[in-house]
Amino acid sequence: MIPVPGIVISQVAGAADRRAFVDLPWKLYAADPHWVPPLKDEVHGLINPKKNPWFGHAEAAFLLARRNGRVVGRISAQIDRLVLEMPAIQGGGPGVGHWGMFEAEDAEAAAALIAAAEDWLRAKGMTRAMGPFSLSIWDEPGLLVEGHDHSPTVMMGHHLPAYQAWIEAAGYAGARDLATYELDISREFPPLVQRIVASGERNARINIRKVDKSRFDEEAALLLGILNDAWSDNWGFVPLTDAEIAYAGKKLKPIVFEDLIRVAEVEGEPVAFMMTLPDLNELTRDLDGRLFPFGWAKLLWRLRRPQVRTMRVPLMGVVKRLQATRLASQLAFMMIEYIRRDAVAHYGATRGEIGWILEDNQGMKSIAETIESRVNKIYRIYEKAL
Repeated sequence: MIPVPGIVISQVAGAADRRAFVDLPWKLYAADPHWVPPLKDEVHGLINPKKNPWFGHAEAAFLLARRNGRVVGRISAQIDRLVLEMPAIQGGGPGVGHWGMFEAEDAEAAAALIAAAEDWLRAKGMTRAMGPFSLSIWDEPGLLVEGHDHSPTVMMGHHLPAYQAWIEAAGYAGARDLATYELDISREFPPLVQRIVASGERNARINIRKVDKSRFDEEAALLLGILNDAWSDNWGFVPLTDAEIAYAGKKLKPIVFEDLIRVAEVEGEPVAFMMTLPDLNELTRDLDGRLFPFGWAKLLWRLRRPQVRTMRVPLMGVVKRLQATRLASQLAFMMIEYIRRDAVAHYGATRGEIGWILEDNQGMKSIAETIESRVNKIYRIYEKAL
């Protein structure tokens, strides 16, 4: 790494450094009206190997940039053994390391941080760097490159516009774009979609049911089993381990509502699902990232009967053997319509956001366009040979 004058890079060591790493965005985004403060407890848990089971198959270094003793940037560098085992055509394979959680005050700090992350990856034998992943494809992947005038929905990232130029100046090119689509859910879908849904309702083989939260663990395993099958050929896909499934289930349970998650069954066999979440960011924005001393009570009260403007669809999948069939599209439209109705009637929602969706996922793009949604944000994953 070529030293950047005035910038000192060091690994996070101790509680004070961890706090500085987590707290930095509050300074950088103070003037950004669209930034939503993350819950600090969640971020601390994400980077803690004792709490996050992702570290069961991965390792990471968390780096801080300082100028005259003042923190001016942060970045993570990480290696995931499951990524190393992926086929190269899916964006992984031997030698592929990641970086993420990138924030910087200026171009000089950005250059020093990216170079330091690359040095760490090279020292571990990596030959290609990809990012940002914060920390994995299942967390907050990609850099926001379009849609900075939109606030992020739950579990999506938000970044300063300058970051794109700084990353590209370090020699990175786009590997994949991920898009989110927004739509007005207060009105009915086009007549074509209504006819497809009505046809499915007349088909005795098809049953669209709500999840049963009283059997949460069993239902979560079912959904993620479908997901692992449905997404297995997707670019960037990394299968969730049993420990990660349990961890995700524990975090999601408080914001899971039975009428917002549907399972599609064909002749009694679960073959597809759609998960929708109320935009938790609308409920936590005024907490300023703090759950203590009173944030927990406020959040739990709001989650009893959440009223939100936006619903986000983070996950949707159809088993691989049915993909690219007319039945798969029909099941998708039925689940979308049933959840749309309940989101409007029970939660006061008027807006939906679908995604992210890979740029080459023609099936999901077609569904999003058929229900008259439009791209509102694009996140880009970059790559570079080391």
